[in-house]
Amino acid sequence: CNLIHRFWVRSNRLLMPSPKLHLKRSAHIYFDSVSREAATRIREGLSAPFQVQLGRWHEQPIGPHPKAMYQVAFLPEQFGKVVPWLMLHRQGLDILIHPETGDDVADHTEHALWLGEKLKLNIEFLRELASGSNPVQQSVLQPRKSSELAGS
Repeated sequence: CNLIHRFWVRSNRLLMPSPKLHLKRSAHIYFDSVSREAATRIREGLSAPFQVQLGRWHEQPIGPHPKAMYQVAFLPEQFGKVVPWLMLHRQGLDILIHPETGDDVADHTEHALWLGEKLKLNIEFLRELASGSNPVQQSVLQPRKSSELAGS
């Protein structure tokens, strides 16, 4: 894989591999009052076999998220196990998966992967947050350090 990567870098005249490949990932599991039990089963299913960090339940829309949800954070080396598991066990729920590069707008739009329906996020909230004009709920969207995940 490293040899292929070096060849690709040389053939495309890139100077170095992207550091974005090593960033933490987040999944947002969306639910409503009818699907909350399914969200609970997914949460329980993730906590046993995977080293993930489970965020708190948000029973109302929060930040850019249009529905109730909880967040699951995981390291890139878990992507190949966590995402296929979510694909098979999402129980009809909509799930947003994205990296945390420090650019919340890009992470929630162009870098995003959706399982189920692609929900309309409040991207303007993220733009305001990035510009510093919306201090409300900043802690919800602040990326955590990878070292915080290692201890969970």
